[in-house]
Amino acid sequence: MTQGEFSVTIAASPETVWPWISQLDKHVEWSPKPYSIEWISGEPNAVGSKYRSVGWIPGDKNHVNEGEITEVIPNQRFALRADDKQGSFANTFVLKPSGDGTEVTFSLVFPEMKGVMAAMVPVAFAMMGKPDIRKRMAKLKAAVEASA
Repeated sequence: MTQGEFSVTIAASPETVWPWISQLDKHVEWSPKPYSIEWISGEPNAVGSKYRSVGWIPGDKNHVNEGEITEVIPNQRFALRADDKQGSFANTFVLKPSGDGTEVTFSLVFPEMKGVMAAMVPVAFAMMGKPDIRKRMAKLKAAVEASA
């Protein structure tokens, strides 16, 4: 199964970091590539709310996902499911106090791929997806620290 975990320590409290993680509309501000989101149903950013996003993935600069917020524990954990033709991708952000700052860990778990995609996805994720996520985490750190 393809998956990845990415961490960054931000010089700000979990309460300061939380809105940047838990408000999907703010993800636009720290995406290294064009990204948009619209709410389909429910209260935005609440468990059970549904959204549609358009953003970059390797090989598709206007990739559409539809997803749902699956977990919200304020200042600690925010999770969502993003669905596309390959299946459901689990995305989880965990915030932990770290000294005077906050360690943010982002985890991404891909659905089980079949056929050619089972061979291609791990390579594409390693070569393009992981560097992009690292850039995104660095941009998150910069955005939060600049706003604090």
